[in-house]
Amino acid sequence: MEIYKVNDIGELIDGNPYVGRGIVLGKSEDGENAVAAYFIMGRSANSRNRIFAEKDGTVFTKPFDASKVEDPSLIIYAAVRQYENNLIVTNGDQTDTIYEGLKGGISFSDSLAARAFEPDAPNFTPRISGMITFAHGDFTYQMSILKSIDDIGSDCARYTFCYPAMAGLGHFIHTYITDGNPIPTFRGEPERIKIKNDITEFTDRLWNALDSDNKISLYVRYTNLKSGKTESRIINKMK
Repeated sequence: MEIYKVNDIGELIDGNPYVGRGIVLGKSEDGENAVAAYFIMGRSANSRNRIFAEKDGTVFTKPFDASKVEDPSLIIYAAVRQYENNLIVTNGDQTDTIYEGLKGGISFSDSLAARAFEPDAPNFTPRISGMITFAHGDFTYQMSILKSIDDIGSDCARYTFCYPAMAGLGHFIHTYITDGNPIPTFRGEPERIKIKNDITEFTDRLWNALDSDNKISLYVRYTNLKSGKTESRIINKMK
């Protein structure tokens, strides 16, 4: 059935000028790795003036040229953090909200209940989040989107999706459908995608499919379920 089709992520993205920021979580085809990916795109000079940097397993966005930063509030944040057996990936400072919530015994979804979409009218950019939870040599994962309930930002709709890990299957959520004014918000469930065994192949497929003018940075991490060893890739357009 079409509803259960597992897509090639390159085919989903290729030719789309603007899917915004995106999160992929899933398991490699051989069943050996938990996979997480996060990318950012941007249209304004302020958004494009960014790179990813990794330190001690935490991935940050940071200015490429600090002298050109106009407003850091929605573009500078920790995108990937680990708390105990949980790997958190988000498109904003709600990474820290989830991290602090877990420390206090608050769940992923309950932590996000305190947050809403970004205050960037008229787009009201959704906050997208994901979390992998490792246990018993395997993992489960959750994804969330917080989005405006209408075109004036009067309130927030909150959706959480929970998945078992299945070999070769991943889920992909992104902030926008495509470019526009205002930019149309992502709708529906996270998209089902294929997860390749090779991190380089998967990274290249995703990066090369993103619009060349608007893509900014990509981070991909594979975590071996037996050894716990991680392998990661960072690609920054600005060098």
